[in-house]
Amino acid sequence: MHGSIAFVFPGQGSQSLNMLADLANSHPLVKEVFEEASAQLGEDLWRLTQEGPTEKLSQTRWTQPVMLTAGYAVYRVWEEEGGIFPDFVAGHSLGEYTALVVADAVDFVDAVRLVAERGRLMQEAVPEGVGAMAAIIGLGDDEVKQLCAQEARGEVLAAANFNAPGQVVAAGHQAAVERLVESARAAGAKRVVLLPVSVPSHCSLMEPAAERFQSALEAVQFRSPRAMVVHNADVQSHNTPDSIRAVLARQLYSPVRWTDTIRHLARQGAMTFVEMGPGRVLSGLGKRIEPSLTMLHVEDGKSLKAALEVI
Repeated sequence: MHGSIAFVFPGQGSQSLNMLADLANSHPLVKEVFEEASAQLGEDLWRLTQEGPTEKLSQTRWTQPVMLTAGYAVYRVWEEEGGIFPDFVAGHSLGEYTALVVADAVDFVDAVRLVAERGRLMQEAVPEGVGAMAAIIGLGDDEVKQLCAQEARGEVLAAANFNAPGQVVAAGHQAAVERLVESARAAGAKRVVLLPVSVPSHCSLMEPAAERFQSALEAVQFRSPRAMVVHNADVQSHNTPDSIRAVLARQLYSPVRWTDTIRHLARQGAMTFVEMGPGRVLSGLGKRIEPSLTMLHVEDGKSLKAALEVI
């Protein structure tokens, strides 16, 4: 292993029924972390992940605390097994909160309450059926931006996630997103998919939620992180509580610059990345962004053992 280590944490979309069941069977700590989170919200989050219903697990107000808890539980198991502390951390959208917890910039229980409130405010800002998101595969960033400008027609429509070269997610009003889907297909996109999400994240429709979220952020104690946290909104690290709060509020309506984030970490010397949490979405994106990087993931006993052997 050469170079620095970066841990990355997935966000919404990586959840699934029975996630982390294998890891929990061999590490009781997983369920203990879920119990700690459940106590904050009065909801059995572990049962939700294992038994569903899927519709509830996919509601952003529950997906957010579930994914935060899942990523942190995996990290705690890593720590329990003697795994090293990272040089850098980052998270995709919601995953940024897991990164901040791991970097000791905020307490886990505070983060659980915070993301539950974040999800609630996001859901309230845009009623279900008003907004939408679509993934566009095979067109360049600028092409997608131009199509968004062309198809907005007075509504909100913007590139929301720059996930990898040739993979952009757009968000906005439902009718505008549907127009974009048709235009992107006509422009030669390899694949266009409407995403099964309940809110259009990372576009200006989330500005009212960000304003209301500010007071929730003010009520939580933040600290200077122990590892460098690279944030989605500006691809920078922030070390003061006020600057962390400001960038987290801005993140709600700003694009997720994941391609830039991975490249920035690589320029800082990160050569080995470990995705901690359910799924392998970020590992796949990382390989597309910088093929020379080592991409590992930890979500079950086998992947934990493999990652520990490498690092």
